[in-house]
Amino acid sequence: MTVTAYTLAAVLDLFVLFIGARFLLQPRAAAAGYGVPAARSDDGAYLTVKGLRDGTFGIMGLALLIFAGARAEAWFMLIVALAPLGDTLIVLRHGGTRAVAFGIHFATAVIVLSCASLLFAV
Repeated sequence: MTVTAYTLAAVLDLFVLFIGARFLLQPRAAAAGYGVPAARSDDGAYLTVKGLRDGTFGIMGLALLIFAGARAEAWFMLIVALAPLGDTLIVLRHGGTRAVAFGIHFATAVIVLSCASLLFAV
């Protein structure tokens, strides 16, 4: 179970880092994938904030996993799960589809919480 917990945590951290990089490098495409396309050309600052937030979460998660261990990573994941839960509400409030809100963002929160549970168990 330890290998599974660490592997899942590392994959999730790397995925969030990838999403952050995508928002920094391809902000319009990333916003469309998020579920709320950027409609105006001056939305760039907000898309950059999203990229920086996700990139920071990914790097912090990897650092905790490497340097502090499973318990610290578990607490981090437990707290970070608030972000995709919030993203679910953002997509729903701003015209995104329920499929994206629940199929991507809410499902991500469930996976992150499951990973936290696994990490707490090791």
